[in-house]
Amino acid sequence: MRKDITLVAETRETRGKNAARRLRVEHKSPAVLYGTGGDPVALTLSPKDIVKILTSSSGSNTIFNLDVQGQVTPVIILDWQTHPVKGNVLHVDLKRVDLTKKITVAVPVLTTGEPAGVKLQGGHYELVNRVVEIEVLPDDIPEHFTIDVVHLKLNESVRGKDIPLTGSMRLLSDPELVISHVVSLRAEEAVEGEAKAAEPEVAKKGKKEEVAPAAKATKGAAPAAKGSAPAAKAPAAKAPAKKK
Repeated sequence: MRKDITLVAETRETRGKNAARRLRVEHKSPAVLYGTGGDPVALTLSPKDIVKILTSSSGSNTIFNLDVQGQVTPVIILDWQTHPVKGNVLHVDLKRVDLTKKITVAVPVLTTGEPAGVKLQGGHYELVNRVVEIEVLPDDIPEHFTIDVVHLKLNESVRGKDIPLTGSMRLLSDPELVISHVVSLRAEEAVEGEAKAAEPEVAKKGKKEEVAPAAKATKGAAPAAKGSAPAAKAPAAKAPAKKK
């Protein structure tokens, strides 16, 4: 979705890890601008501005203006890297956008309503895929798709082909891709029951394997006990000879 936002960026001459560290100390993020209409350009910009865009309702599908030395270009965030612990933005890749040509974006899918298969038939509702990929003109990018699933009955599903496309939108995801469905709880319980039934059998096998070596050890110990009795009597027989 295109928004009336303009970010100011500066060109940078230095590259590499050390240069990037110095920029982050100054609360700036290194970035690179790609895309048709010009060569790649190394930039620096405010990481706070990038976070605001990424956390907005349109997220990474936001098309905004980038001002580089007075030259304003519509761009989109192509990729970004964040710190694994702190979460701050470490690097950003931006792409120039031609507003007259279609681009590929991933759009979230939301559902609304309680399915009839759950309310009336006791089924279980599952949201299987939350995103679909479409091709669309930049000005027509939606924030999300919303599907009403009230009519959904037991064993029925919403698929990619059911997504309400408008304007220049064209679905790139598989038309048969399952977005959500209502399934029988009994079927799920049967699968879980089979899994639980298999667990005791495995446990029994494990016990047999552990008991078998212990039994062998007990049998082997009995002869050793019999053989030790004569050894104990031998010193007792020599005792009278010492008294003489």
